[in-house]
Amino acid sequence: MDLVSKVQLVLGSGPGIAATGFRFVLQPLYIGLAKLRKQAPPGAMDLVFRTVRAALFVVRCHEGLTMVLMNRIETIGVDLGGTKLAVGVVDGEPKTLWSDQVPSNGYSQEGLIDLLAEQINRAHEARPDARAAGVGIPATIDFESGHAVSTVNLDLEDLPIKDLLQERVGLPTVIDNDANLAMLAEALYGAARGADYALMLTLGTGIGGGIWIGGEIFRGSTGSGAELGHTVVDINGPRCQGNCPGRGCIETFASGTAIARQGREAAEKYPESALGKLAASGEKIGGGAVTQAAKDGDAAALEVISTAGHYLGNAIVSLTNIFQPEVVVLGGGAMAMGELILEPARREVRERGLNPNNQAKIVAAELGPDSGMIGAAALARIESEAS
Repeated sequence: MDLVSKVQLVLGSGPGIAATGFRFVLQPLYIGLAKLRKQAPPGAMDLVFRTVRAALFVVRCHEGLTMVLMNRIETIGVDLGGTKLAVGVVDGEPKTLWSDQVPSNGYSQEGLIDLLAEQINRAHEARPDARAAGVGIPATIDFESGHAVSTVNLDLEDLPIKDLLQERVGLPTVIDNDANLAMLAEALYGAARGADYALMLTLGTGIGGGIWIGGEIFRGSTGSGAELGHTVVDINGPRCQGNCPGRGCIETFASGTAIARQGREAAEKYPESALGKLAASGEKIGGGAVTQAAKDGDAAALEVISTAGHYLGNAIVSLTNIFQPEVVVLGGGAMAMGELILEPARREVRERGLNPNNQAKIVAAELGPDSGMIGAAALARIESEAS
């Protein structure tokens, strides 16, 4: 059996990684033979050269086919937040083939498991070819066991979510921190694509964090690392929200929950402002109302978001000095604020960060609020291919 036939035989029965391994061997051999062929007598190495070139062509074709087939694999991604749950079926491009969103607040532990299982099953019914599910949870996670250890903004503690879900959905299921998965999505497909070192902060009910180092998600010793939203920016600051025992965490100053609270305080302080008039009319002031008022030019709302950006930038200063990322990605629902919060954060980093760490790009997530769901589906695909 010649070299080309042997390569075809192995590739025909092996996964895509086999093709890549063969290419790493054949590519330098091909280049070396091309050089030797120029020095050898005419025709002396033609057969060997053509054989290796043909084998390399087979490998490249197989790699391309593997990529096409992998892109067709459908997986389910679930992003569980403090107030809502997003679920979708995504292929490897990534293209969202089906999606939905439901409220998630007010549930007990058992209720949240029921909700997660129900939404995964709905997604699987909608796209029966989906072969695995990934679930992002806003909690400290034991990655290997799939346990949710503890969470700040939901009623989850020491819960074997992976096992409970696999019993109910009949699909291979992987569990990770929601912000880790948002970071994975942005590193693979979005604003951190091509970076070897990146950070992500997700601004929503709380603030999540993800760290990308050397092309991998950093999870710490058990999987509960990268809780960047609990970086302390004021040791005498207000107590952190939910179940966090800390004080002065960045989550208390720049999350969507914090901005809504500060918006209500501003409405009371400035009754003639747009926020004040909104409160007087009986409307509830949430993060979205503050953002809209700021975009409309309300000075009180602009002050709220600028102050949040100031604190956010100070947290990023510490993080960039520790990790020196190429890019810091800001995502989550509260990033509807856009440049209103990005610019004051960038200014703090430029002025207070060490050179060259203060040169890190600070950008909005390209995948928007879908990054967590897309990342969950991506992790399910990766784990499915590896198993």
